[in-house]
Amino acid sequence: MDVPMQVPEPSDVKSPAYFAHIVLYTKKLQEMVDWYCHFLGANVMGASGNIAFLTYDDEHHRIAIIEMPDYKDREPNTIGMAHFAYSYASAGDLIHQYERLKAAGVMPARTINHGPTTSLYYRDPEENGVEIQVDNFPTSAALNEWFATGDFNRNPIGVAFDFEEIVQRHKAGEAEASLLHPRDGDTAALMSANDR
Repeated sequence: MDVPMQVPEPSDVKSPAYFAHIVLYTKKLQEMVDWYCHFLGANVMGASGNIAFLTYDDEHHRIAIIEMPDYKDREPNTIGMAHFAYSYASAGDLIHQYERLKAAGVMPARTINHGPTTSLYYRDPEENGVEIQVDNFPTSAALNEWFATGDFNRNPIGVAFDFEEIVQRHKAGEAEASLLHPRDGDTAALMSANDR
């Protein structure tokens, strides 16, 4: 399949107002609750027996975690959800999150500049992939202009990079537009099934 990437035009289809929540099954209820509370700055809004409801904003819950001790363990390299993602408003916010997690020993499994986003990928205690990201372009028009160059279609995965470099450049006062600029590079290291 080969379709040029672009930001969609308005449509008559009634879209959802927002993405409400995700549900995660686990054999490690307390560990998962603690991890997401720390990772997202979430709070437990309610819990009963084998289920807990967490949120990081004014929604009643954004994540439900259900303990299922009799379910099979996740098998590596199987079809299913690769990851889910959370966006931050600025590079500064993403850097703050990265440094807060790093101080607690929580490090990303990989960091990629995808072109449209700068992204950090983590693994929760059940090995679910969780991405935190920031948009690299200030407007949809600017993003569409970049998509029109064909750079994304030539490299839809993106380029791995050292996020510490971004942190140091940010601390030195470099503008966010420069920090978040799409990068050129080899994607071979990103193409294994485990990393997608």
